[in-house]
Amino acid sequence: LVSAGLCEKSSSFPFCDLFVVLRTQTFSCSQCRMASTLDTGSWLYGDIDGGGDDFGGGGDDEGGIDDATERRFDNKDSVILLIDCTLPMFQRSDDDEEGCCFELCIKCAKSVLMNKIISSDRDLIGVVLFGTGKHKNSSDFKNIYVLQDLDQPDAERILQLESMLEDDDYKGFKKDFGHSDAYSLSDVLWCCSIMFSNSPQKIGHKRVLLFTNTDNPHATDRTKQRQAKKKAEDMFNLGIEVEVMHMNPRGGTFDFTLFYQDVLMVSDEELLAQYPDPAEKFDELLTRVRGKDHKRRALMRIPLRLGGDVELAVGMYTLVRSQAKASHIWLNSRTNEEVRPHTKYLCEDTGTALMPTDMKCMQEVGGEKVVFDGDEVKSMKVFGKPGLQLLGFKPKSRLKMHHFIKPANFIYPDDGVIKGSGQLFTALLQGMLRREVVAICRLQSRVSSPPVFVALVPQAEQLDDRNVQSVPSGFHVIYLPFADDLRKLKYENTPKASQDQVDKAKEVIKKLSFKFQSENFENPVLQKHFKVLEALALERDAPADIEDLTEPDLDHIDRRSGRILEQFRELVYPPDYDPELAAKAKPAAKRKIGGDGGGGPAAKRAKPAAAAADAGEDINMKEYAEKGTIVKLTLPVLKDFLRQVGLPLTGKKVELIDRIKDHFGL
Repeated sequence: LVSAGLCEKSSSFPFCDLFVVLRTQTFSCSQCRMASTLDTGSWLYGDIDGGGDDFGGGGDDEGGIDDATERRFDNKDSVILLIDCTLPMFQRSDDDEEGCCFELCIKCAKSVLMNKIISSDRDLIGVVLFGTGKHKNSSDFKNIYVLQDLDQPDAERILQLESMLEDDDYKGFKKDFGHSDAYSLSDVLWCCSIMFSNSPQKIGHKRVLLFTNTDNPHATDRTKQRQAKKKAEDMFNLGIEVEVMHMNPRGGTFDFTLFYQDVLMVSDEELLAQYPDPAEKFDELLTRVRGKDHKRRALMRIPLRLGGDVELAVGMYTLVRSQAKASHIWLNSRTNEEVRPHTKYLCEDTGTALMPTDMKCMQEVGGEKVVFDGDEVKSMKVFGKPGLQLLGFKPKSRLKMHHFIKPANFIYPDDGVIKGSGQLFTALLQGMLRREVVAICRLQSRVSSPPVFVALVPQAEQLDDRNVQSVPSGFHVIYLPFADDLRKLKYENTPKASQDQVDKAKEVIKKLSFKFQSENFENPVLQKHFKVLEALALERDAPADIEDLTEPDLDHIDRRSGRILEQFRELVYPPDYDPELAAKAKPAAKRKIGGDGGGGPAAKRAKPAAAAADAGEDINMKEYAEKGTIVKLTLPVLKDFLRQVGLPLTGKKVELIDRIKDHFGL
């Protein structure tokens, strides 16, 4: 069987090349660095939209969300930031502008807390210091100080970390915490495990990020090293992931093979080929931490059917989505308690509250009202079982830009649902990469979802110059349009450009070309919003104006283009063209052609009834009531008429209209 392995933790491929797997074999992942067998899978299976079958789906089904889904999505993710506080972490060189390793770790912890408040404030974060002279923990372990218990991030925790950064020479830290090399890494990991166990909240994903620049702790004590390795293995079996955020010590290098290679169970070949180099700068460390501080959650888990009885399980993920502000919460103006909306449907005739079983759906077709009950509506929405059905393959060149009708998703295999999915998935991926083809599939995400056609575009894994994964391996899910979605436009005849104009346009493009990357531009609206919230939460002054990186640098454009833009304008536009006057000029109003087909004055538009009444003109209320156009009149007009005829003015607009119709006997 030609295949490759899939890590059950990070859901990525250890290797890009194909190799032969005989029965069960152990591999290591380039993201999580932990060995994993192909025959094991620990992911909980479920669909975020609920469902009633094995692959989740049917958000409208009565079964709702199953138990596995509730465990998966109701539980909180949790991360413990474990920071080494021995003296090597505080050493710095004279030309070091970013500070010592400990300072980088605190900055990184602060950034993680602030990011969690914005992105997922329900997650739990803890900060633990080890290698300290003093200790503070529930088990009374020596040289371990729990700075922040496992809890949701808040402003007070951020301010505590900021106060530690204000201590330039760390004399206050030495007084409050101290330094010691007498710690036991086994006790440190045990303390983290106890923190996860003692948490009163439900915890789903558990992860420990260990920051250190000491590559061989307990170098002279083999017993402590053996205990630490055994404890790391026990935590892995309990579902607690341990990640090492290693940094180079000042004036030296971090040798991963001395100790931590055995802790993370990484082979020599995998260590040399895939494990990232030690971080030396804050940006490098922060990039690695942000990739590890949260659990990747699948949008849905569905089968990919290749034909006959051959199918594999895949998880679909969202790589890009529009980032919006967090929705506001309504509070009681007197008690400041959160209020929740509650919707009720009332009968128009009796005013009694209606239950879902008391209501039906209606569609007007050809002037007749067709009524459906709930079961009939559900049956009309069912098009088959959820999943991806392979239809065939097409050359990659056949996929055009106008086929992209919505943001693409990304799929990984999931051995936790169907064992061997990673093997079959990788064989399919590598085969399509070699042949440069895309797979055309029929996608139905849920039982009640309409089917769509998608193209699966293969993508190979890529690593940056520091051996950190920059591009994952898998399939992009490109949503294809139906024939009904394609518009046929009539293009107007436009004047042809001369060869001189085309050549000059090429010069403009060449001069103003630059490398554009979306990650270099932040949304100024969101940045200002979050900066204001941060200032309010941390009780600071109003933030300075946010730099809008989307505004073009006109001076820089003029310097790069020189006279080329002016020459292009002289070639394309007439001699008397002034761009400033053209921008200020208003477009001429369109005139409506007269009834005789000529170009005479536009036909006078009839004045609406409401506008006529507001203008003080008399209207024939009986005529409007007979024609059924009385609903177009405004509420003041209706009340004015009722006042003239001496009828009550109270009630809603519908009641006023009924009162007027009764007055005329209609």
